[in-house]
Amino acid sequence: MRWGISFFRLWGLVVKEFTQFKRDHSTFAMVISVPIIQLILFGLAINTNPRHLPTALINFDQGPFSRTLIQQLNATQYFNFDHFPQTEAAAQKLFDRHQVLFTLNIPPDFSRKLVRGQKPVALLEVDGTDPVSVGSAVAAVNGLMPTLFQYDLVGPLSRLKPSAGPAEIRIHVKYNPSAITQYNIVPGLLGTVLTMTFVIVASMALTRERERGTLEGLLSTPILPIEVIIGKATPFIVVGYVQVIIVLAIAHLFFKVPMNGSFILLILVTFPFILANLFTGIMISTFAKTQLEASQFGIFFFLPSMLLSGFAFPFKGMPMWAQGLGNILPLTHFINIIRGIMLKGIGFRDVWVDLIPLLLFMIVILFIALKRYRQTLD
Repeated sequence: MRWGISFFRLWGLVVKEFTQFKRDHSTFAMVISVPIIQLILFGLAINTNPRHLPTALINFDQGPFSRTLIQQLNATQYFNFDHFPQTEAAAQKLFDRHQVLFTLNIPPDFSRKLVRGQKPVALLEVDGTDPVSVGSAVAAVNGLMPTLFQYDLVGPLSRLKPSAGPAEIRIHVKYNPSAITQYNIVPGLLGTVLTMTFVIVASMALTRERERGTLEGLLSTPILPIEVIIGKATPFIVVGYVQVIIVLAIAHLFFKVPMNGSFILLILVTFPFILANLFTGIMISTFAKTQLEASQFGIFFFLPSMLLSGFAFPFKGMPMWAQGLGNILPLTHFINIIRGIMLKGIGFRDVWVDLIPLLLFMIVILFIALKRYRQTLD
C-alpha cells in the first residue's frame, strides 16, 4: 500500500469535482441562492417585536380624556387604530377573521367618571392565538397605566392623580389567556408537516418514475393528463389525512390543545390545502429531471412558506412586501384557518376569508401542472 500523496493527482481530482459541481446548475444555484434568501428573510422580513398592529376602536365616550387615551396608546407605536366597528359583535367578527389583534372598548361615561374620581375602566381585548405578536404590546400597556393622563390632570384636576393611576385599561386576553406556546405552535405544525410531505416528498416520488423510465409507459395509453394527476394524487391524499388525524390526536391528548370549532369543518377545509401543496409537488416534478433537483425545488418553496406564513414568526410584524408574499402562499391561510377553528371556534362564514385565496392558488397551480404535464408527455 502506497501512502505517498501526489499533488498532481490530488489537483486533478479537485479540478474534476469543481467541473462537475459547475455543470450541476441546480445544485450550484441552490448553494448560492439559499444563503441569500435566508439572509433577506431573516434580516429584513423577520421581526419578533412587531409594531403598528391592527386595532379596532369602539369609543362610546367621544370625550377629551378618551381621545387622550387613544393618543397615548398610539404613542407606544404598538397599536394602529384602523378599524372602527359600531358594535361589539362587529368587533368580534374582526377577531374571527383575523383582521385585528386588539379591540379597545371605551364606555360612554369614561370622561365623566374620571372627572368625578371614580377611576373608569376601558377594556382592551387581545387575540391570544399568537402570544409572540401581542406580548410586547400588552407589556407596553401595563407600563403605561401609572402614567395615564399625567399631563392632563393639572390645576383643580391634580387631585385625581392617585399612585395607581386615575383610570384603568383592563386587559382581556381571548382564546389563549395563559399564553401557552403549544396552542400556537402545534396547530401551525400540522400545516408545515403537510407542506413538507406533499411539496418535497411527492415531487421526489413522481420524479423517481421518470428516472426509472416508467413515465414512458403512459405514452402508450389513452390516459389523459388530468386522469394521471388524479390517479397519482389519491394515495397522497389518503396519507395526508392520516397525518392530519395523528397530529390532531397528539395535539389534543398530549398538548391539550382545545378543539373549540367543528372537527368536520377542519377536515373539509384541509382538502383544498392538501391539493394546493400536492399540485405544487406535481408541478415541481415536471420541471425537475432528478430527485435531487425535485428536493431542491421543494426546499425553495418550503423555506419561504415556513418563514413568511406566521408559523415561526409574527406575520403582522413583517414589512408589507413580506406580508404580500406570505399571502400568496397556502400555508399562511391554512394556519389562520386551523388556529381559528381550534382556538377561536369560528365557522364557515369566517373561514371563507382565507379559503378563497387558498382555492385560487390551488386552481392556478393545477392549471400550470396540467399544462406542464401535457408537455412532459409530449
